[in-house]
Amino acid sequence: MIFSDNKQQEAAAGGRDSRTAGPFILGLTGGVGAGKTRVLEILKTDYGFHVIQADQVAKALMQPGMASWKAVAEYLGDSILNQDGSINRPVMAEVIFSDPVKRAGVDAITHPLVWEACLKEAREVKKGFVVIEAAIPSKEFRDNCREMWYVYTSRENRMARLKEGRGYEEEKTLKIMENQVSEDRFRAFCDVVIDNNGSVEETRAQIQKQLERLI
Repeated sequence: MIFSDNKQQEAAAGGRDSRTAGPFILGLTGGVGAGKTRVLEILKTDYGFHVIQADQVAKALMQPGMASWKAVAEYLGDSILNQDGSINRPVMAEVIFSDPVKRAGVDAITHPLVWEACLKEAREVKKGFVVIEAAIPSKEFRDNCREMWYVYTSRENRMARLKEGRGYEEEKTLKIMENQVSEDRFRAFCDVVIDNNGSVEETRAQIQKQLERLI
C-alpha cells in the first residue's frame, strides 16, 4: 500500500516543530538480531519509504577520501592505513578497543559526520517518507525524527536468528549483546514497540496499525 500524494503532503506538513520540519522521518532502532531488516523491507515495499541505514552510511564515509576517513586517519595516524590508503579495520579495532579514550575520540569524530550525511540524504527526498535505522540511540536521532520505533525480539529468538542467519555462536552473540544498549534504554528512548517475535504477517499488521495512526 503506497500512500497517495495528498497523504504524503499532509504527513510532511502536519505538526511540525524542531523535529519535524522537512520530510516525514521515522526512526527505527533495536538490538542485533531483532529483525530490523524485516521491518525496513515492509516499510519500503508496502509503504514506499526511502530507507537510510546509518551503518551503511558510516561505512561509505570511511572510504578513502571521504569525511570520516580523513578525520580518523588524522586522529589515529597512518599506522591504521593499508598501502592503498584504505583503513585497516582489524588494526583500527585493536587500537580503539584497547584504549577507551581513543574509542571515545573516534566516536566523537564520526557520529556527527554520519548523522549529517543521513539527514542530508533524508532532506533531499522530495516525495514520500523516510526511515532512518540505527542501532545506537542518540540525541541527534531522537531530535530529527517524527517518531521512534523500537523493534523488539526476545533474547532467545535473537540468538537463534543470528546463529541461523549469520552463523554466530552463542559466545559471540552474547558478547555483542552485552556491548549494546539495554532493552530498558531502548524502550525509554522510543515511542512505539514493534514486537517482531512472530510471523512476517504479525509484524506487518503492527506496522499498518501504527502508520494508520501516525500518517
